Amino acid sequence: MIGLPEAIWPNFMPTQLWFTKILNSLFAAPVDGLLRALHVTPAYPQAPITNAVSMETLVFLLLAIYFVVVRLSLNVEKPGAVQHLAEMTHEFVSDQGEQIIGHGHERYTGYLTTLLLFILLSNFMGLASPWLESPTANITVPLGFALVTFCYYHFHGVRANGWGYIKQFLGPVWWLYWLLFPIEVISNFARLLSLTVRLYANMFAGDLLSLVFFSLVPIGVPVIFLGLHLGVAVIQAYIFMLLAAIYLGLATAHDH
Repeated sequence: MIGLPEAIWPNFMPTQLWFTKILNSLFAAPVDGLLRALHVTPAYPQAPITNAVSMETLVFLLLAIYFVVVRLSLNVEKPGAVQHLAEMTHEFVSDQGEQIIGHGHERYTGYLTTLLLFILLSNFMGLASPWLESPTANITVPLGFALVTFCYYHFHGVRANGWGYIKQFLGPVWWLYWLLFPIEVISNFARLLSLTVRLYANMFAGDLLSLVFFSLVPIGVPVIFLGLHLGVAVIQAYIFMLLAAIYLGLATAHDH
């Protein structure tokens, strides 16, 4: 912290979750070095890894383990529960992609499935244990998802249509290009805000409501809000994946 001696920084450090403490104890020095190489001064050199980053890392590790288990347990004759779950998830996302994107949707199924599972598991983290929290309740995490999705669908828009992709921003009437182009550009960047705020606001509000009601009425009533929060977590993950599919469909659309 600027203007404060390093010796008293720990007194002002935010509360760290158990997994955050583990990561900082192992990787604080190399992370500090990387940040300083990028000309970024960490606010807390002893703990540069935040709770949001540590929870994202935990989600990544859990998903990596899940995918490895799925791969190792594949069996055509006697599929297990994990394989059934993976197949159901793949079929669900594939069906959504076929309905929304149409021809060639298979190319994007992997990304959409990973996006859905990562956001869903991130949303569940705060519900799973009081020693965890949902990284999606931190605005930087939904913003990261939105930025990656934004770049992803524009990349595939150019890949599918070449530089003719720019025509989507111009409209059908040439003498209105000057008006429609900035409007379309602004509306595309507005998608970043929409994706980010929708996910962040719902998860932050859900976590806050659960915390308030657990503090006021610790028995009975909070269970109802936990159930509602669980529903919101599922719906928001689905909506994010659905909007990503819609944007991909619009970006890659062309006459076949």
